[in-house]
Amino acid sequence: MLREIDLNEISDGKLYSSNDLVKAGCNDCVGCSACCKGMGDSIILDPLDIYNLAGGLGKNFEELLESGRIALRVVDGLILPHLKMVGEEQTCSFLNTEGRCEIHPFRPGFCRLFPLGRVYNEKGFHYFLQTHECQYRNRTKVKVKKWIDVPEIGKYEQFVKDWHFFQKEWQEELNGCEDLEARKKVSMLILREFYQKPYGEKDFYEEFRERLVAFP
Repeated sequence: MLREIDLNEISDGKLYSSNDLVKAGCNDCVGCSACCKGMGDSIILDPLDIYNLAGGLGKNFEELLESGRIALRVVDGLILPHLKMVGEEQTCSFLNTEGRCEIHPFRPGFCRLFPLGRVYNEKGFHYFLQTHECQYRNRTKVKVKKWIDVPEIGKYEQFVKDWHFFQKEWQEELNGCEDLEARKKVSMLILREFYQKPYGEKDFYEEFRERLVAFP
């Protein structure tokens, strides 16, 4: 999701790499699930998120949609999946009755990142710490890559960059197109190629890259 932000208003003013220490440690969120509520449809899922959810839950993309725990919305011209909030408190559909995440080992990238964010430039991105989002007040320092907790951080960060710039390119292309049917056709093709179509036996990052290069 593209956003115009003023880092001076929402962060500590610093930019971080994956090897830097950042004050994000929160004692495993014991007793708190505030960030899992009231997020609306803002937790957009990328292809790796769907790949991990499908593997962790033993469901394909269509079954994830049918389960009612994810849904689709238009984001800057593209049709993309997001986590669903449910109930009066608008709670994440994967939060259990004890206030703990049911999918923590394979949780989406947005959830891994919080309360960090990413700010992009023409070459890539840096991480920043959102200072007003997390309610935990005695946070400790932790290395960014340990906080995000994904294997092969280099491959992951390359994927994040590739997906961001791919989306940005097509969002700009589609928003400049007045043919609504053509816009929908391309958006559905992106959804089908990167989300609906199952990934095979190859390394996810390798197969994703092949699809990216081959995309019309």
